[in-house]
Amino acid sequence: MSVVLTAKELKDQASLVDFLARLGYQPVKKYGRERLYLSMLRENDTKPSLSVNDELGVWFDHGTRKGGNIVDLGLAMWGNLSFGEVIQKIQNVCNVSLSEKKPPRPRIAVKIPNYIIVETKPIGTHPAITEYLKSRQIFEQAKDWLFEIYYYVQDHKGERKHFYAAGWKNEKNAWEVRNKYFKGCLGNKAISFIEGHSKKAVVFEGFINYLSWKAENETADHSVIVLNTIALLSEGIEKAKSYSLLDIYFDRDQSGLAASKEFIRALPYASDRSGAFEGFNDYNDKLVATAKVVEQKTSEVIIPKQGVLNRR
Repeated sequence: MSVVLTAKELKDQASLVDFLARLGYQPVKKYGRERLYLSMLRENDTKPSLSVNDELGVWFDHGTRKGGNIVDLGLAMWGNLSFGEVIQKIQNVCNVSLSEKKPPRPRIAVKIPNYIIVETKPIGTHPAITEYLKSRQIFEQAKDWLFEIYYYVQDHKGERKHFYAAGWKNEKNAWEVRNKYFKGCLGNKAISFIEGHSKKAVVFEGFINYLSWKAENETADHSVIVLNTIALLSEGIEKAKSYSLLDIYFDRDQSGLAASKEFIRALPYASDRSGAFEGFNDYNDKLVATAKVVEQKTSEVIIPKQGVLNRR
């Protein structure tokens, strides 16, 4: 019986393209290093919208605006399985094991990083970033924890494309970046941690949901653990062991619910608090929906019998 690989070992050993091929999925189009698939994460996808870069070991579904590595894809596909079961299933599908002693999959050899951060600025400088954060109802909270990141990506021909996004730093000093059209990480993936109370902590999948929770819990003094990807669940659990009171707010989709079960299985005294946004996929969805209801009520127009318009 082969030894179960860790998530990191699996990411280094397994190929996304080979993984999908073994499951019966073939790319519909190819653009340079990218392969486009009909998304297996959504029913009735008619246009290829799931992009895979096997050399970087990443994927992105343009329909759901979600992406990640091979473990993230497995969690998204098999949301009814636990984190450990997903790792085992990917390993079985790809037929890889430690006993094979295969070297890590080769990555692109580049002379410089494929991205260069030019500068960082305080939140509130760029109107497009401000508008994005306001649309997510977290602009005020973002001022304390996020920065505006200005960077460019350089391709193999040396051509540069410039971008900007809101950035959140993880424990490896890399930036989790978000804007209206993009979600990614500049650097190595890692959890993020904000030290607070010594005995109680809250745990989130991503920083958008943490800031959403903060908007409704301004005076909370908990320590904060943000996974930044469900693939780092084990690292989050290890960090959380230091706390005796744990509240977890993972998404209410299949991968989030599976991660909650795995977390509580490891730390039985933890509490699943996702009921705080019951009826929604995550905390931010609830926050945005609530804000829209309030906005609609304040903009209602009352038309009296006399025909005079009064606004409340």
